[in-house]
Amino acid sequence: MKGVHFFGAFLLLALATSFASAYDPSPLQDFCVAINDTKNGVFVNGKFCKDPKLVIADDFFLSGFDKPGDTSGAVGSKVTPAFVDQLLGLNTLGVSLARIDFAPYGGLNPPHTHPRGTEILVVLEGTLYVGFISSNQDGNRLFTKVLNKGDIFVFPIGMIHFQLNIGETPAVAFAGLSSQNPGTITIATSVFGSKPPINPDVLTKAFMLDKDVVKDLQSRFWTNN
Repeated sequence: MKGVHFFGAFLLLALATSFASAYDPSPLQDFCVAINDTKNGVFVNGKFCKDPKLVIADDFFLSGFDKPGDTSGAVGSKVTPAFVDQLLGLNTLGVSLARIDFAPYGGLNPPHTHPRGTEILVVLEGTLYVGFISSNQDGNRLFTKVLNKGDIFVFPIGMIHFQLNIGETPAVAFAGLSSQNPGTITIATSVFGSKPPINPDVLTKAFMLDKDVVKDLQSRFWTNN
């Protein structure tokens, strides 16, 4: 019987450990600057680490967030990321940043999700209508708010969310994320612009649309902002 209890306790501990390490783990050293040259690297958390003795201040530095992004695209917004691919010093630190620029009169950061990170957004300029949708288990509830300069809103990890400029002037927001590489899945682009395309029969039934409408949507040029 003791053996059964021990096994049960071990199983619970194993599960708790797996849950605790499901996202970016805490680093076991001061830093682990990512390096693209893998000749002398050690594979850690998705990126090879630079020899600590060769690390310099520029590994932790990135400029350009003062410059507006180009919002002339189809959705009228531009996301400028500072993830580990752009700022190598973020490797293993579990944080990242993004600047989001919005065109006036409807610039949109379309519905998307970050599978590996919670997002906290602060508005620097303009007025944004923002929101997220909870999971199926929670009834797909919509949580929305109108944000003005200086306002902050949090989008929980994995939730589909969006930001829309409802003002007459350009808007700017900064977003902090709880992962060095939070990932982004833009819903419309992923569903209708996947490569290769999803069988139209799947989307016809899932979205309750005419097959010709689905094929038309799949034929369009989908892009990420």
